[in-house]
Amino acid sequence: MLAHKYVNINFENQSDFEKNYKLNVPEGFNFAYDIIDEYAKTEPDKRAMIWTNLEGEEKHFTFKQFSELSNQAANAFKARGLKKGDKVLLILKRRYEYWICILALMKLGCVFIPATHQLALKDIVYRVNSSKAKAVICVDADHLIKDVYQAKQECESLEHIFSLGYHESFINLHDAMAEQSTVFEKPSDYAKNEDLLLIYFTSGTTGMPKMATHNHNHPLAHIATAAYWHNVKDNDIHIAVADTGWAKAGWGKIYGQWIMGATLFVYDFDNFVPANLLAMISKYKVTSFCAPPTVYRFLIMEDLSQYDLSSLRWANTAGEPLSPEIYNKFLEYTGIRIFEGFGQSETTPLIMTSKYMNPRQGSTGRPSPAYDIDIVDAEGNSVEDGVEGEIVIRLDKGYPPGLFVGYLDNEEANKKVFYNNMYHTGDIAWRDIDGYFFFVGRDDDVIKSSGYRIGPFEVESALLEHPAVLECAITAVPHPMRGQVVKASIVLTKNYSPSDALIKELQNHVKKVTAPYKYPRIVEFVDSLPKTISGKIQRNLIRNSSK
Repeated sequence: MLAHKYVNINFENQSDFEKNYKLNVPEGFNFAYDIIDEYAKTEPDKRAMIWTNLEGEEKHFTFKQFSELSNQAANAFKARGLKKGDKVLLILKRRYEYWICILALMKLGCVFIPATHQLALKDIVYRVNSSKAKAVICVDADHLIKDVYQAKQECESLEHIFSLGYHESFINLHDAMAEQSTVFEKPSDYAKNEDLLLIYFTSGTTGMPKMATHNHNHPLAHIATAAYWHNVKDNDIHIAVADTGWAKAGWGKIYGQWIMGATLFVYDFDNFVPANLLAMISKYKVTSFCAPPTVYRFLIMEDLSQYDLSSLRWANTAGEPLSPEIYNKFLEYTGIRIFEGFGQSETTPLIMTSKYMNPRQGSTGRPSPAYDIDIVDAEGNSVEDGVEGEIVIRLDKGYPPGLFVGYLDNEEANKKVFYNNMYHTGDIAWRDIDGYFFFVGRDDDVIKSSGYRIGPFEVESALLEHPAVLECAITAVPHPMRGQVVKASIVLTKNYSPSDALIKELQNHVKKVTAPYKYPRIVEFVDSLPKTISGKIQRNLIRNSSK
């Protein structure tokens, strides 16, 4: 593995990790040249990826192959005028071409923009126009081909559209690559540390998505993700379920894992079927697994005894808080603990249950030593243990690798998160006497009722322990006496139907498993919950509908 060049991988314990973690960031670092091409030189036959799909296709790639394929792609892009600083939108699902393209764009110094295939035409136009993207590369899907073609007519900056298939007005990526050499001449002004690497469009739960930018230090910061949270080792086989359109794919499907020498297992699917995923983990002897809590919730509903999960030794989750019910059942069925983490598109993991820790139910873990993290009050003062406050990154000791550069062309948004020499996450938590953080919710989501502050997660976790509840969201409803009261919007499992008796049963259930004052005084049964295209529940839409 190459990770040893940049950080000490092994510490004696959590205390040693927190005190002595230090990332070595060399001048001129570029992931494509310094990791992929370096492996291609020193260990050319080292396996980089196993890729398979629903149709049973299977491909194995070495680092040498990725080096050469990305060289061909870089030459193809260069031949069409793409250069350092140009923006390129990628809508490539879990196709292996995604990895080829981003490595090629890194070599050219272009800025890539991951995007989900769930985008509508207006979303594609917004992203291209906001970023002034010069190219779009998309999968061979009819609706995307149609929308990307239409977007080209509406976006002045858009010069080239690539696809993985054959379509009029599109450049076929594979043909374009086949015309090029497997040798790419490294430009003298290749992109370095401070240059922009990528743009993530945030979810946009309260307005249009913002452009969070990361520079070329970002991949190195994810060594902490892979080494201490995912606990991957050289030649391990790791899967992160995320689609490449999300920042979570950057956490678990490329940077830290490859620097650590692990093999990426990529299962390409459109619709999530728990049984199929379990079969893939069993067949390919996956060793470590990362998925959001919702995926785990569906997995524990399967008969796990029907699958050989003996190769699996590690499990992680992030994206939303993990309920005790899911943790306990997965541990019961597999013997594997789930190690939780928390971060944002703007960061790498900020809080994590590292490999040196024992998971503590309800807690996301302790602060990553990659950042100077604190919990502060509204005036920016550190709060005592047990007191709720906002999670921040202090910047007075330096700007940490992994923290985003800022929101592109949005000074107003930057001023809202960068002030008092801190980055303000907008997330509320409290810390116990052992330094474990307990997530409460987004600042806007916390409910103030009769003098109490109620975080939605604890109430949602309590409800999810009841067999009637498939999904739920906790929000605030204005109340003349209490200020606000707790409302539960609930999607029922197939064996239950709405009734006044069920409402009472659910309310009593919450009173038993958490503080009684937190129970939902209003219960609404719904067919579905409003979500962003990244799958996050849009509590603001539920709140607004209750006013």
